[in-house]
Amino acid sequence: MYPPDPATPQESPNPAPPTSDAAPAFAPARRPRKSGGCLPWVLIIAVMLTSYGIWKFPSFKAQAELGASYAARVGCSCRYVQGRDINSCEADFEPGMELISLTDDPDTKSVIGRAPLLASRTARYAGTSGCVLLPAE
Repeated sequence: MYPPDPATPQESPNPAPPTSDAAPAFAPARRPRKSGGCLPWVLIIAVMLTSYGIWKFPSFKAQAELGASYAARVGCSCRYVQGRDINSCEADFEPGMELISLTDDPDTKSVIGRAPLLASRTARYAGTSGCVLLPAE
C-alpha cells in the first residue's frame, strides 16, 4: 500500500457535528395521514345520527302525541273538575314530561297540552262527564 498523499485532504473517522448556525442538509419527508383527518369521522357520525332520527321519528311523534294527550286530559280534570290553578296542575305530571306544557282556555273550558314541534292535543270540560279529549285535528 502506498502512503496517503499529503496534498489530498483526509476524512477523519469522527466528523465534527454541525454547528447550530448551519441548516440541515435535508428535511425529513412528512408521512401522509392514514385517516385523512377528522372530517370523514364527523360526516359518518352525522349520517348515522340523521338515519337514526329518520328511522325513529314515527316513534318520537307517537310518544309526543301520547304525552300531549295525557297532559291535556289530566290538566283539564285538575283545572275544571278539582278547580285548581293551571300552574299547580303541572305538578301532577309523570316523571319525564318536563317538555310538555299546558295552556288554559277559560272561554271554552278547555286545556291544551303541547309537546314542542311535535304534537298538540286539547281536552274540554263536558260537565258531569268530566273532561273529554277532543279528536286530533
